[in-house]
Amino acid sequence: HVQLVESGGGSVQAGGSLRLSCTASGYSTSRNCMGWFRQAPGKEREAVAAIYTGGGTTYYADSVKGRFAISQDSAKNTVYLQGNSLKPEDSAMYYCAAGLGRGGYCNPNSWGQGTQVTVS
Repeated sequence: HVQLVESGGGSVQAGGSLRLSCTASGYSTSRNCMGWFRQAPGKEREAVAAIYTGGGTTYYADSVKGRFAISQDSAKNTVYLQGNSLKPEDSAMYYCAAGLGRGGYCNPNSWGQGTQVTVS
Protein backbone atom coordinates (compact mmCIF):
# COMPACT_ATOMS: atom_id res chain seq x y z
CA HIS A 1 0.00 0.00 0.00
CA VAL A 2 1.41 3.36 -1.04
CA GLN A 3 0.91 6.48 1.06
CA LEU A 4 1.25 9.88 -0.59
CA VAL A 5 1.75 13.20 1.17
CA GLU A 6 1.58 16.48 -0.73
CA SER A 7 2.98 19.83 0.28
CA GLY A 8 3.74 23.21 -1.25
CA GLY A 9 0.33 24.61 -2.03
CA GLY A 10 -0.67 28.16 -1.21
CA SER A 11 -1.73 31.48 -2.65
CA VAL A 12 0.13 33.23 -5.44
CA GLN A 13 -0.51 36.12 -7.77
CA ALA A 14 -1.18 35.55 -11.44
CA GLY A 15 2.08 35.16 -13.31
CA GLY A 16 3.82 33.74 -10.27
CA SER A 17 5.25 30.30 -9.56
CA LEU A 18 4.68 27.50 -7.10
CA ARG A 19 6.25 24.11 -6.52
CA LEU A 20 4.31 21.17 -5.18
CA SER A 21 5.94 18.10 -3.65
CA CYS A 22 4.63 14.59 -3.15
CA THR A 23 6.48 12.02 -1.08
CA ALA A 24 5.57 8.37 -1.38
CA SER A 25 6.05 5.73 1.28
CA GLY A 26 5.26 2.04 1.31
CA TYR A 27 5.65 -0.47 -1.46
CA SER A 28 3.37 -1.43 -4.27
CA THR A 29 3.80 -3.47 -7.41
CA SER A 30 0.78 -1.71 -8.89
CA ARG A 31 2.48 1.48 -9.89
CA ASN A 32 4.90 2.57 -12.59
CA CYS A 33 3.97 6.24 -12.67
CA MET A 34 3.17 9.20 -10.47
CA GLY A 35 0.81 11.95 -11.45
CA TRP A 36 -0.71 15.23 -10.46
CA PHE A 37 -4.41 15.88 -10.82
CA ARG A 38 -6.50 18.89 -9.92
CA GLN A 39 -10.10 19.65 -9.16
CA ALA A 40 -11.69 23.08 -9.05
CA PRO A 41 -15.07 23.68 -7.36
CA GLY A 42 -17.91 22.47 -9.53
CA LYS A 43 -15.57 20.79 -12.01
CA GLU A 44 -14.41 17.26 -12.58
CA ARG A 45 -10.97 16.12 -11.48
CA GLU A 46 -8.52 16.38 -14.37
CA ALA A 47 -5.06 15.05 -15.05
CA VAL A 48 -2.33 17.68 -15.06
CA ALA A 49 0.95 15.81 -15.47
CA ALA A 50 2.56 12.42 -15.00
CA ILE A 51 6.02 10.94 -14.82
CA TYR A 52 7.10 7.35 -15.24
CA THR A 53 9.31 6.18 -12.42
CA GLY A 54 11.40 3.86 -14.56
CA GLY A 55 12.52 5.96 -17.51
CA GLY A 56 11.31 9.44 -16.58
CA THR A 57 8.87 9.79 -19.46
CA THR A 58 6.51 12.70 -18.84
CA TYR A 59 2.97 13.58 -19.82
CA TYR A 60 1.23 16.96 -19.66
CA ALA A 61 -2.29 18.17 -20.18
CA ASP A 62 -2.55 20.69 -23.02
CA SER A 63 -3.69 23.36 -20.57
CA VAL A 64 -0.34 23.33 -18.72
CA LYS A 65 2.18 22.47 -21.43
CA GLY A 66 5.07 24.92 -21.45
CA ARG A 67 4.14 26.26 -18.00
CA PHE A 68 4.31 23.23 -15.68
CA ALA A 69 7.13 20.74 -15.22
CA ILE A 70 7.01 17.43 -13.40
CA SER A 71 10.18 15.85 -12.03
CA GLN A 72 11.23 13.20 -9.57
CA ASP A 73 13.93 12.49 -7.03
CA SER A 74 14.00 8.71 -6.81
CA ALA A 75 16.32 8.70 -3.81
CA LYS A 76 13.73 10.68 -1.85
CA ASN A 77 10.68 8.95 -3.35
CA THR A 78 9.43 12.43 -4.16
CA VAL A 79 7.75 13.88 -7.21
CA TYR A 80 7.57 17.62 -7.87
CA LEU A 81 5.28 19.80 -9.92
CA GLN A 82 6.70 23.19 -10.82
CA GLY A 83 4.04 25.61 -11.99
CA ASN A 84 5.11 28.84 -13.71
CA SER A 85 3.14 31.68 -15.28
CA LEU A 86 0.21 30.66 -13.12
CA LYS A 87 -3.28 31.76 -14.11
CA PRO A 88 -6.44 32.13 -12.04
CA GLU A 89 -7.83 29.10 -13.86
CA ASP A 90 -5.02 27.02 -12.34
CA SER A 91 -6.66 27.48 -8.94
CA ALA A 92 -7.77 24.09 -7.64
CA MET A 93 -7.09 21.35 -5.14
CA TYR A 94 -4.08 19.49 -6.46
CA TYR A 95 -3.80 15.78 -5.78
CA CYS A 96 -0.82 13.51 -6.10
CA ALA A 97 -1.47 9.98 -7.33
CA ALA A 98 0.38 6.77 -7.98
CA GLY A 99 -0.76 4.35 -10.62
CA LEU A 100 -0.15 2.47 -13.81
CA GLY A 101 0.17 3.72 -17.33
CA ARG A 102 1.73 3.13 -20.73
CA GLY A 103 3.62 6.36 -21.25
CA GLY A 104 0.79 8.87 -21.35
CA TYR A 105 -1.95 9.36 -18.82
CA CYS A 106 -1.18 7.76 -15.44
CA ASN A 107 -4.22 5.76 -14.30
CA PRO A 108 -4.29 6.31 -10.53
CA ASN A 109 -4.85 3.68 -7.85
CA SER A 110 -3.59 5.60 -4.81
CA TRP A 111 -4.29 9.20 -3.87
CA GLY A 112 -2.86 11.82 -1.58
CA GLN A 113 -5.09 14.13 0.45
CA GLY A 114 -4.54 17.16 -1.74
CA THR A 115 -3.05 20.60 -1.43
CA GLN A 116 -4.83 23.83 -2.34
CA VAL A 117 -3.47 26.23 -4.94
CA THR A 118 -5.10 29.63 -5.30
CA VAL A 119 -4.06 32.07 -8.03
CA SER A 120 -5.44 35.60 -7.89
